[in-house]
Amino acid sequence: MKSFFLHHFSLLLSLSTIFSSSAIAFDYADALSKSLLYFEAQRSGRLPYNQRVTWRDHSGLTDGLEEGVDLVGGYYDAGDHVKFGLPMAFTVTMLSWSVIEYGEEISYVGEIEHAFEAIKWGTDYFIKAHTSPNVLWAEVGDGDTDHYCWQRPEDMTTSRRSFKIDENNPGSDLAGETAAAMAAASIVFRKSNPHYSHLLLHHAQQLFEFGDKYRGKYDKSVGVVKNYYASVSGYEDELLWAALWLYKATDKEDYLEYVINKANSFGGIGWAITEFSWDVKFAGLQIIASKILQEKKHNKHIHIQEQYRSKAEHYICSCLNKNNGTTNVNRTPGGLLYVRQWNNMQYVSTAAFLLTFYSDFLKNFDQKIICHGGIVDHEELFNFAKSQVDYILGSNPKNMSYLVGFGPNYPKRVHHRGASIVSYRENKGFIGCTQGYDYWYNKNGPNPNVLIGAIVGGPDNQDEFNDDRANYVQTEACTYNTAPLVGIFAKFNFLSPPLIASF
Repeated sequence: MKSFFLHHFSLLLSLSTIFSSSAIAFDYADALSKSLLYFEAQRSGRLPYNQRVTWRDHSGLTDGLEEGVDLVGGYYDAGDHVKFGLPMAFTVTMLSWSVIEYGEEISYVGEIEHAFEAIKWGTDYFIKAHTSPNVLWAEVGDGDTDHYCWQRPEDMTTSRRSFKIDENNPGSDLAGETAAAMAAASIVFRKSNPHYSHLLLHHAQQLFEFGDKYRGKYDKSVGVVKNYYASVSGYEDELLWAALWLYKATDKEDYLEYVINKANSFGGIGWAITEFSWDVKFAGLQIIASKILQEKKHNKHIHIQEQYRSKAEHYICSCLNKNNGTTNVNRTPGGLLYVRQWNNMQYVSTAAFLLTFYSDFLKNFDQKIICHGGIVDHEELFNFAKSQVDYILGSNPKNMSYLVGFGPNYPKRVHHRGASIVSYRENKGFIGCTQGYDYWYNKNGPNPNVLIGAIVGGPDNQDEFNDDRANYVQTEACTYNTAPLVGIFAKFNFLSPPLIASF
């Protein structure tokens, strides 16, 4: 461990000035630990003996039974109890990417096993949901009936009907993102669990082949998802995204050739996007492709590499407010990136990840970005990513931490069924579908259970935030809000001044 410190000492010193400019020193290690705890609160299925979120209990134990399959497990995406495949897969992809990039820093905090557990809880479910090469179960439950009720997951009386994609009902976007998640996770488990890693890779390859051969949007095949997680960007970005992760997992040139050959027809080098999310993968795809193609120095593909990089840097420059015209991402008066009203924090957390990742890339290759508004180096990118994370943790006009359970002031009325009702372990008395609305939803007091590690939707475009359970636009948290920050918290913790003071 001492050699690990000495090896990074000069890096710490060079970055100490970056951190010293901040008026508030945050405990990023605590933020990391809390963020991983959140995923245990979102678990569906039979909870393990080492479950740390003790106000939760078993739930969804008959999921898939109506259809004759075992779909027990996985994650609830937010404050309800539907298991939506697309955002769950993106959550696992981002958790895995965090570990791939910043696993050493996560280990330093002593949280790597919890990170592994968070990923594996998702991938175990994907293995179950992929019942044959060309069949993937896309959803359990449906939003309409689920949202009619306000009850604990342990008391669920809502429909648990399951929906699938197959050859006749394609869903290339869902198959692609699930393939990406399993491919990325296979890299994570390659050393610690090689057999499991191989199994994940096998599923990932089958899912990619399925999604590529039988093309179509999953929300056309699974109509009930349209009001909740419609695939607005289409499926092309997910197929490119999956191929890229499979290349990273296998080193097989065929997958990289796919990303290069379909770069134009699938929009990989066509779309200049200013968001990265569970639906829109282009920015993430373009940023990884830029790095891979730079490393490989594929001279025969230099024109494709340059176009991928051009689009990647369009995203970066738009976040930094250095693009030309109206293509910059808006900001609140307090400096927060502001993409849209509903659950804006998801775009902030993904931006913080991509900006940090690209900052590392620029530093390692001693390169800079030329934006319309000027030249940008890796430190400027890093500084801005840090400003966004620090805003989330409390450096904002409201002095509010939007990471629940972190710091002295955070949302107390998160829009979350399980957190807002007395714990099943405290009171096993059945709470019916609408009883929860009558006795718990409309209470003015704080939730009886703190949803530690959740990142809520966040403030509006004027930095205003109303901590009201009914204000789901701002107070609902989602797994894909927290997942991108797991690695970033670890990196910031490792580079923060307290470590320098300890020498």
